[in-house]
Amino acid sequence: MGLDPGLRRLALGTLLAAYPGPVPPDWAVDLLADGLAGHTLFGTNVHDPAQVAASTAALRTGRPDALIAIDEEGGDVTRLAHATGSPYPGNAALGAIGDVALTRRVYQSIGAELATLGITVNLAPTVDVNTADDNPVIGTRSFGADPVRVAAHSAAAVAGLQAAGVAACAKHFPGHGATVTDSHHELPTVDAPLSLLRQRDLPPFAAIVAAGARAVMTAHIRVPALTGADPATFSRAVLVDLLRTEYGFTGTVITDALEMKGAAVAAGGVGPAAVRALSAGADLLCIGAKVDAELVERVAAEIVDALADGRLARARVEEAAGRAADLAAWTRVAGGSPATGDPELGYAAARRAVRVEGLLTGLDKPLVVQLHTESTIAEGRVPWGLGPHLDGVPEIRVIAAETDPAALRGLAGDRPIVLVGRHLHRLPGGPELIADLAAQHPVTVVEMGWPAQWRPAGARAFVTTYGASHANGRAAAEVLGLAG
Repeated sequence: MGLDPGLRRLALGTLLAAYPGPVPPDWAVDLLADGLAGHTLFGTNVHDPAQVAASTAALRTGRPDALIAIDEEGGDVTRLAHATGSPYPGNAALGAIGDVALTRRVYQSIGAELATLGITVNLAPTVDVNTADDNPVIGTRSFGADPVRVAAHSAAAVAGLQAAGVAACAKHFPGHGATVTDSHHELPTVDAPLSLLRQRDLPPFAAIVAAGARAVMTAHIRVPALTGADPATFSRAVLVDLLRTEYGFTGTVITDALEMKGAAVAAGGVGPAAVRALSAGADLLCIGAKVDAELVERVAAEIVDALADGRLARARVEEAAGRAADLAAWTRVAGGSPATGDPELGYAAARRAVRVEGLLTGLDKPLVVQLHTESTIAEGRVPWGLGPHLDGVPEIRVIAAETDPAALRGLAGDRPIVLVGRHLHRLPGGPELIADLAAQHPVTVVEMGWPAQWRPAGARAFVTTYGASHANGRAAAEVLGLAG
């Protein structure tokens, strides 16, 4: 016996699905016609702007008000520019510059690009306060470690996106910045009292609510003082008591991807995770990136079953679907900005973010060495570094822990060495390789990750870009005098 059509449609109205490839398959369009709230686009869905615009138009043949979302943060997290790297610096660079008006302009430019392509929801900005230098998943996605600074730039980012007619989804509530594990792989814990959260992690969320953010994304993190053993995504104390009642948020609560282990493992699967998130107060459930029609139907069936057996109240699911529909209605009314994006604004901003400690002298045709760093799932495999911007300067790529410093010195000969990396303070073998090289050779270090307190022993100069986007790479090459 099939699902009741009305209940199936109600359940689908709470789901944000995804599909493989650059062309929406028939099932992705058909589900929208059946009531699916929308789809999230990932790098695998993006080849070029014309193709993306054609895809969003095709999706809207199924549902004219379909929500089409994307993670386009600028900086290290980009889907539109996954093949080259983003022309915009990320939040850490914008926070370092400290120009709130610039942050608004950058995000309005990003929003204008999205609106032109038919994308209506940006799963950004990241408003987490990155207080842990070893945070493996936030880092340069954050505006910084100061709650006041992060709050100001978060509000500006929301205002910029929404001025372009694209709904902002601030993330990750109640704050992922103090974690040292990645919720894509496990369930992180922030063991802090609510008083500390209010002082350290929550001010940016208060700011984005005041700025009128249309959506907030949940975090798959455990905060024992609030959530007990569960992630915040499954916590009514977080989503209703704190976010809605205390902070007055009236928009749409969107979950982080339910396929992530921080949620799926805790609930026993994506379907049960969807039920628990809805019960806790979430409205729009992001299933994840690896989605097919069977998975969507299975999640919808789990929600319908939960309505039948009492795990979910119909009024709660209707409320959730209503808020998802309200978000879709806002995006249609807001419309797209007639303006287009301005990538040159991003490159100019990236240059303002570069910081130099020491002296940039004697860098005539150096050997540039990029130290390999694994990308997070949030970042994906996006090109980074100085390579695309170098003018006749040789570059090699090595794994720090497997590299003999004497061999590098021999390869460099009389030339200075420029070492480029991300999160060098925690890169296996990185600090040791740099110290060994710098003890006997002129070395300049370029840090394109989170700027921790660590500094390279013996280096002649330390250059910090606050991110690894295409714009950050060009800015660093220009500062070093190596750009074409």
